[in-house]
Amino acid sequence: MKIGIDIRVLGRGRRTGVEDYTINLLSCLLPADKSVKYRLFYNGFRKFKVEYPWLKLPNVKIKKLRIPNRIFDLFLRFLRFPKIDKVLGGVNLFLSPHFLLTPLSRKSKIIVIFYDLSFIRFPEFFSLPKLFWHKFIYPRKQAQKADLIVTISQSTKDDLISVYKIAPEKIKVVYPGINKKFRLIDKNDPNLLRVAKKYKLPVSPVGESDNFILYFGTIEPRKNILALIKAFEQIREEKSLPPIQIQWKGFEGMVKREQEKFFDFSNLKLVIAGSRGWLYKGVFKKIKESQFGKDIIFTGYVDEEDKPYLYNLADVFVYPSFFEGFGLPPLEAMACGVPTIVSNNSSLPEVVGEGAVTIDPNNINEIIFAIRKILENEELKNYLKNQGLKRARNFNWENTAQKFLKIFKEL
Repeated sequence: MKIGIDIRVLGRGRRTGVEDYTINLLSCLLPADKSVKYRLFYNGFRKFKVEYPWLKLPNVKIKKLRIPNRIFDLFLRFLRFPKIDKVLGGVNLFLSPHFLLTPLSRKSKIIVIFYDLSFIRFPEFFSLPKLFWHKFIYPRKQAQKADLIVTISQSTKDDLISVYKIAPEKIKVVYPGINKKFRLIDKNDPNLLRVAKKYKLPVSPVGESDNFILYFGTIEPRKNILALIKAFEQIREEKSLPPIQIQWKGFEGMVKREQEKFFDFSNLKLVIAGSRGWLYKGVFKKIKESQFGKDIIFTGYVDEEDKPYLYNLADVFVYPSFFEGFGLPPLEAMACGVPTIVSNNSSLPEVVGEGAVTIDPNNINEIIFAIRKILENEELKNYLKNQGLKRARNFNWENTAQKFLKIFKEL
């Protein structure tokens, strides 16, 4: 069997969710069955550096074109040329890890991966150029023409059925995995202090991390970071809250008990980690205007090898996003033993199961209540830590790769 795979997303010069997914999937998929031959397709005017070990496997070959993508996309969109499978010397099946334009001959079947339909569900969270790009590549038509669609959550499958009217039997849900580097790290590991100093995280004189709330992800309106900042401000002000009703999924009893320890919220910090996205300036404006701005730390881009240590240093991880096709950061945090709070929308409850607290992202009081209860209640904190670790173990890339191999052989 000869499989073609589009790896153009790896040449964009940045590592975001789609790139992470593609790299992790291919690192487990390509070595899993040496009898399957893979032909990888890449195009980009910039030179592509071969820096992934799986590109050098004996059953893997790569075909690189150096055509400016804007010109190349026009050829693909309007002339449907070149036929990508022919460029690769002929393949039985073609996998597109993103719904980029991929004209094929009639001899090849195609599987397209859809992460979400956020550009349709929430267009207000996208710039005009991004919305135009999504119209240009015509994802609806690609979904309809695909022989099979793989989604990363049931939530995305449901959206494809309701929005694009795709037949349910044409869609398979295959959950992504979590990279094994995301794990519970010994508190004496010197890399914890190294990472804390590197990103100017709050560290006490003895080298231990001070208490902080962590958000990790792209800085953009869809992630609802402004609500988290407002929640942090009110926690620091220690304002009393009205009665709150939250779905606590099996640990309601712990929430009702008296707090087990006094927690000094006056020293609490908020760490916002990740790359700047669309309309990120609103977040920095809010931080600058906040009376607690000096206690809000922005790390910027976090190197891949540092991410597990960043999670392990946090006391609680909060992900109040308005919409996610999957939401990998909460699972990564859970795999590192961090009590986690996520929104109760889209795919997030499906992903975290009973391993995290879910809140209404539009209700700041719920965010405040959840953070305070976790920090005050040691029993609840430990319970969430253990439940999160248990849930995260269900997601691994080896299983994901095996499911893709099964799909290849059945299609």
